[in-house]
Amino acid sequence: MSYPKRTAALASVAALAGSVVLMTAPAANAEVVNVNYRCETPIGVKTAVSPIDIEGVEDGGGYKITMSWQKGVSSSPVDLGKGAMNPSATIKLGGADSGTLNVTGPANQATVPANTPIKINDLSGTYTPKKTGKVTFTAGVLTIKALGTTTTCTPTNSPGPSLSLDVTAAGGAGSGSGSGSGSGSDGTQNNSGAGDELPQTGPEDSAIALGTLGGTVLLVGAAGALWLTRRNQAARVRH
Repeated sequence: MSYPKRTAALASVAALAGSVVLMTAPAANAEVVNVNYRCETPIGVKTAVSPIDIEGVEDGGGYKITMSWQKGVSSSPVDLGKGAMNPSATIKLGGADSGTLNVTGPANQATVPANTPIKINDLSGTYTPKKTGKVTFTAGVLTIKALGTTTTCTPTNSPGPSLSLDVTAAGGAGSGSGSGSGSGSDGTQNNSGAGDELPQTGPEDSAIALGTLGGTVLLVGAAGALWLTRRNQAARVRH
């Protein structure tokens, strides 16, 4: 292989290495999960199954988390007029973080007929990462307040996470301990954890390390290409 071709090949390999190492696993993974609810209502116990979807969108230093119900849950023996029902829920945090995230939403925008499944509007809250790593979000307790009564719906089938996010704590901290809370315009986040937790790492840390390696490979490749070019020029001068 001629020197010019060898130089071009080395530069291409170095550039490819630098770009490939930065391509890591997706930062988010969402999945619709069926949740079996047992609802304690003023007129007795009711059950319902609803597919739950949880989505996360990065927003400033945190994430806007939105929880959606694809089917109605519970019911009312009387019509619920517009604005009569106010839902809220909790989302369990797992993986690199722990605690719960409270999500809220608007009251019903249309009348809910009697004895029909109550459709829950999307509920949202703001999650602020306290630790770095993969955090999971799982449907928790749903609370429905209407006409001076409270209905509490609890998952009974130990549902799996509807969402997982690779997050970085504020300031790039890799671990955290103790307890704290963060609040947003739509919800409140409650965190608690043991003080002797080991530092946690995740895909973000791997991306940084591999990115540094890719940059090193790129610099070494460029230096090698420059050395070969100069050597070729010196050889031509001697001849």
